Amino acid sequence: MHFGFDDDQLAFRDAVRELLEKECPPAAVRAAWEAPPGGLDRTVWDRLTEMGVLATLVPEEADGLGLDERSLVLVLEEAGRAALPHPLVDTAAVAAPLLAGTPGGEGPGPAGVPDAHGIGMVATDLGGPYVPCAADADWLLLRDPATGALHLVDPATVVLRPVDTVDGARRAAAVDWQPAPESLVTDDPAAIELALDRGAFGAAAVLVGLAQRMLDMTVAYVCERRQFGVPVGSFQAVKHRLADALKELAFARPAVHRAAHSLATGAETRARDVAMAKAMASDAARFVGRQALQCHGAIGYTVEHDLHLYLKRTWALAAAWGDAAWHRERVARALGV
Repeated sequence: MHFGFDDDQLAFRDAVRELLEKECPPAAVRAAWEAPPGGLDRTVWDRLTEMGVLATLVPEEADGLGLDERSLVLVLEEAGRAALPHPLVDTAAVAAPLLAGTPGGEGPGPAGVPDAHGIGMVATDLGGPYVPCAADADWLLLRDPATGALHLVDPATVVLRPVDTVDGARRAAAVDWQPAPESLVTDDPAAIELALDRGAFGAAAVLVGLAQRMLDMTVAYVCERRQFGVPVGSFQAVKHRLADALKELAFARPAVHRAAHSLATGAETRARDVAMAKAMASDAARFVGRQALQCHGAIGYTVEHDLHLYLKRTWALAAAWGDAAWHRERVARALGV
């Protein structure tokens, strides 16, 4: 089967890339590390909202773009390429379609929640124990540990405890909260499973973008850096490292695109395909990161160099939404192994 993208999908990707190159350069990612809780610059987020990116998976009748994961996957790769510090996966891939799927296109959560198109910034704990961008979010999508039900919670009603993580730009926090009937979005196991699959798929797409950025940076660096009068990229050992990195990425990307197709079409193999995508993207991005670090040498270990912005995001996302080992077990179960 051939997985390709039409002109509209590619134009959407290109428009997002142009925006992120302008509004989310490495300096903006660095600024996210230093901003106080609740102080994340939302300029690029507002621009993405204006473009309709957050409502990609929201039906047109609910004031969305009416597209599917096959369009969103390229946008999420671009978010990874830019190391966007905002919770785009949480909002566009998980929360917006979930809320749009409730009666009337609105979640039954707290009073005053806008429709899925105008929900703002949503952060969730579905990807792990800590909530990225919790202090910056307009709403928190939280899972009741007792029942598994999903609740849309006003951040003003919870207690946030900031935690230090490897990627400071994710601005993670632990959330102390109490479920309430009025905040319930869904307790349907199928809807919850779909939300989890969308999150894992979204993280996989972002990891592909991160890996591509690290590979591009490294190729540029080894072409510029010289030893013994020649570019270090001319050394066979360096070429082999980068060729292996490209190979891993080239195998992971189609798996992520397959997961997008399976989600968009409601394929019976959806869970297996998403698990395969997340496992392969996690492994590939971590592998590319290791090769990038080796090829950069000592400078790659410094926080002054931009590589660490993408490398640390890779480490964080590879562990979020289920790590590679956990998803490989899902694939094995799906295959009856």
